[in-house]
Amino acid sequence: MSQGYRIERDSMGERQLPDDVYYGIQTLRATENFPISGIKPLPTYVDAGLLIKKATAIANGELGCIAQELSDAIVQTVDEILQGQLRDQFVVDVYQAGAGTSHHMNLNEVLANRGLEILGDQKGNYKRLSPNDHVNYGQSTNDVIPTAIRIGSLLALAHTLYPALDSAIAALNAKASEFQDIVKSGRTHMQDAVPVRLGEGFRAWARILSDHLRRLKVAAEDLSVLGLGGSAAGTGMNTHSDYRGRVAELLSEFVGQPLTPAPHLMAAMQSMAPFVNVSGALRNLAQDMVKISHDLRLMDSGPTTGFKEIQLPPVQPGSSIMPGKYNPVMAEMISMVSFQVMGYDNAIALAAQAGQLELNVMMPLIAYDLIHSIEILGNAIQALSDRNIQGITAHTERCQAYAEGSLSLVTALNTHIGYLQAADVAKESLATGKSIRAIVLEKGLMDEAKLAEVLDLAEMSQLISDRS
Repeated sequence: MSQGYRIERDSMGERQLPDDVYYGIQTLRATENFPISGIKPLPTYVDAGLLIKKATAIANGELGCIAQELSDAIVQTVDEILQGQLRDQFVVDVYQAGAGTSHHMNLNEVLANRGLEILGDQKGNYKRLSPNDHVNYGQSTNDVIPTAIRIGSLLALAHTLYPALDSAIAALNAKASEFQDIVKSGRTHMQDAVPVRLGEGFRAWARILSDHLRRLKVAAEDLSVLGLGGSAAGTGMNTHSDYRGRVAELLSEFVGQPLTPAPHLMAAMQSMAPFVNVSGALRNLAQDMVKISHDLRLMDSGPTTGFKEIQLPPVQPGSSIMPGKYNPVMAEMISMVSFQVMGYDNAIALAAQAGQLELNVMMPLIAYDLIHSIEILGNAIQALSDRNIQGITAHTERCQAYAEGSLSLVTALNTHIGYLQAADVAKESLATGKSIRAIVLEKGLMDEAKLAEVLDLAEMSQLISDRS
């Protein structure tokens, strides 16, 4: 050993590593093989792997599969890293060896080398605490990585996306109540339509997001079924008979959600369907977030040449050349994030069908794209809620003017003067600039009192369920 360096050995030979790094020889080889994107593993994905290693170390210690002192050293190391230490030691590019062996060994080596220090030994002395024989006892990349994707996705949903959706739903409902009495013109095909309540539009968005939250939670149910314990090909080779049940119990405790062993470990290892299902629910949510973001931008368009029915809170100057310009940047951001989520969904679907026989080797791509989708969509929705939705104000007079000027008010006349005669009124109004009300009275089609009742905007814009 040279000063400041150590020698490590694997099945391919020996390599020299700086003595201050905690990863080992197999991680070193991976960093040399995969200088692809510069993107390192997501912290949530690392956390998921660490929780698995903690659960397996405890279970294997309890079952007598590894010495208790080794189990304790691994658990202490995991706890240290979860508290913020050694986070810079997870260095393998997300585009790496199929199935995720490189990232998996990065985890195993860091835990082994820090564990050796805790035991009073030197990094690299794998005869005492081995990344493969002890940290990885009873495990394989093939069952650890799909379990880490499950745990990581559950953590990301619980910590990021679910709270963001709850926040956005609450903010939209609050605006719905605030704007409930404001009447505006509806628009279909981007053309005038019958009057609606501004508040009901916000309430509709809240309901849309509530439905997506429900769909996501249903899709995520399959993530709680773990294939951990299947070992290399789903047979459970080299595992204790009580191991898979115990690690599921421990992980349930760590994650705070009920987790169960898969009824068929080989099936859990081969099929990526649970991830595709969650990704599809994310794509579905992303599509509606794009629709909502575009609606917000249209309704705020202007200030003098657009709709300007609402005012989105200005959060930053909008132009490097046009003074006083403010853009709907939060809504624009939501669309960009949503497009990325849709792209990830396509990549996940392609990766999921690319497995052969007993293993899908595209799991590193699925892991990054799925967890990243959950987190960026959650962060984006939270930012939209905090910096945009909560501060929206309404231009009541503008909304009222559009409602009163809409040619589609003639729709309310259908049952009184007939569709064709109502259409003639609309054409004359458009051609002459006269109001619908004036034309109907001039032609004697209805008396003034009845017309006032029929063209009552407040009544017309009420949901049928709310009408007296």
